[in-house]
Amino acid sequence: MLFRATTEADLERVINFTAEDPVGSIQADRYLDELGQGMYRPEWTWIAEANQRVIGRALWWGQASSEHPVALDCLHVEASVPDRAAVASGLLDAGMRAFARQGAPRPPLYNLTLANGWRDDPSVASAVAWRRTAALAAGLSDEVERLRLEWTPEIGVPPTSGRLVFTEATDEEFLDVFRRVAVGSLDDETRRNLAVKGPDQTAKEEMSFYLDCPGERSWWRLARTSDGAVAGLAIPSATPYNRNVGYLGVVPELRGRRYIDDLLAEITRFHAEHGAKLITATTDTTNVPMAMAFARAGYRTAQIRLLYSAPGS
Repeated sequence: MLFRATTEADLERVINFTAEDPVGSIQADRYLDELGQGMYRPEWTWIAEANQRVIGRALWWGQASSEHPVALDCLHVEASVPDRAAVASGLLDAGMRAFARQGAPRPPLYNLTLANGWRDDPSVASAVAWRRTAALAAGLSDEVERLRLEWTPEIGVPPTSGRLVFTEATDEEFLDVFRRVAVGSLDDETRRNLAVKGPDQTAKEEMSFYLDCPGERSWWRLARTSDGAVAGLAIPSATPYNRNVGYLGVVPELRGRRYIDDLLAEITRFHAEHGAKLITATTDTTNVPMAMAFARAGYRTAQIRLLYSAPGS
């Protein structure tokens, strides 16, 4: 068995590889389009070969400006392979080792997108099971399930109570509020990072992530109460595909007053006023208060995402 990154000479073999599988499909036209934009790359596209035949494929993705891949988008192994999980974990391990040698600061996460109610479909549940086994075997042992949510114009902009005032602020002020809202967060990744890295480093990394996103820094707002106290922050953002909720949070001492609704309404209003036809968002299934805020604002659950990442990454 040979696991290797592709070259330009492998393009036809990559796009013609087909696996009848109910999850994780990336169509050839999307792959070619994003290959041209630098979001897929030959060196981020790995194949498993047996007897000079491609039996598995892993497609890692990044932003056009990324030095290293951000996430694994697609993982397929032929159904005829007796142990698909073993081949898949071999692909993951080989790819991630290569990325580490090339200077990647952390292993890319594995993002598996699924339909609502996926557990009720035996074929989907089976397809997820061997991928999960492969991810865990390759060291991506932190598992999170998230809702992928969507807002479209016919839903309407959620009302605001008028209790908060939204203002621009300096990087130092935003960093301080990132640090404050991280404490007691129900977001799984934030909680893991706090436990390993502490609030200062967690805040720096979260702020750096959103600075690197396609959204503009000028969109960011601090939220203050009528007496001027900082209540939280609202970070409208974007992906390479559409506008995105980004990040929002309330400082610990003001939680429980549904200020989260005002923050979400402000982000939604900002994007809507700038012509957004689709706003996406994600939240952990275990973050019940945030999921309820999205529901009150009219956001619909479009998909489920399973995320696998390396501990401490």
